[in-house]
Amino acid sequence: MTLTLTQCTYAYGLRTRPIFDGFDYALPDGLTILLGPNGAGKTTLLRLAAGATRPRRGSITLDGTDSRHKSFRAAVAWMPQQITAMSGLTAREQVAYTGWLKGMSRRAAWDEAGRALHRVDLGDSADKKTKHLSGGQLRRVGVASALVHSARVLLLDEPTAGMDPHQRRIFRDALNALTGDVRVLLSTHDVVDLAEESDNVTVLHSGHLTYTGTTAGFLAHAPADAAPGRTAEAAYTALGTAPQGQGPQQQ
Repeated sequence: MTLTLTQCTYAYGLRTRPIFDGFDYALPDGLTILLGPNGAGKTTLLRLAAGATRPRRGSITLDGTDSRHKSFRAAVAWMPQQITAMSGLTAREQVAYTGWLKGMSRRAAWDEAGRALHRVDLGDSADKKTKHLSGGQLRRVGVASALVHSARVLLLDEPTAGMDPHQRRIFRDALNALTGDVRVLLSTHDVVDLAEESDNVTVLHSGHLTYTGTTAGFLAHAPADAAPGRTAEAAYTALGTAPQGQGPQQQ
């Protein structure tokens, strides 16, 4: 199942400079980490890929199905940076509501919501009102909402922000269990923590790809004198300073 952006151009206004201009991208198999500085276009890329935003020109497809189609939305899950607590709903009700919006029956959505919350270590808080959850807990509700309807593609925007080390470990274990049959694109600033565990890495700089390929190929960009344990950070620094407009490097 291939998610593809083809010749996409996008700007926030008619008179503003495009964030993407003729942008091409195909999400690879497994877990792909999306890296880039603030303003690089990471969130915009995820919104486009989710069909939440339409490009000025170009297309977004999943195995040839356009992002405006119902089957596309059923197969693609997107977790934005900001998760809003739905007034009056428990964690399980909020996750189940997301599943229902994605086309699940009420019973299936309710059952899967409980399982999704357990996968992110929130089973004990399933009946707690979301407005009473901490910021880190609410983000895990967002992750559970992305998992509830068995999507084939997960698009996650800074999902581990606000999580403590134990919660992050649980989250990574849940992702590793998924990626055999689900493609995941996850944006993060935490290079050291996640890069070595991913299958692929994509690096954005000012709306251009400076690298997209395997994690091994990404790490190979680190200077030979990179400090032990800092290889991923050194590789990202090297790629992040590539000239603006440079084409994608693949390995």
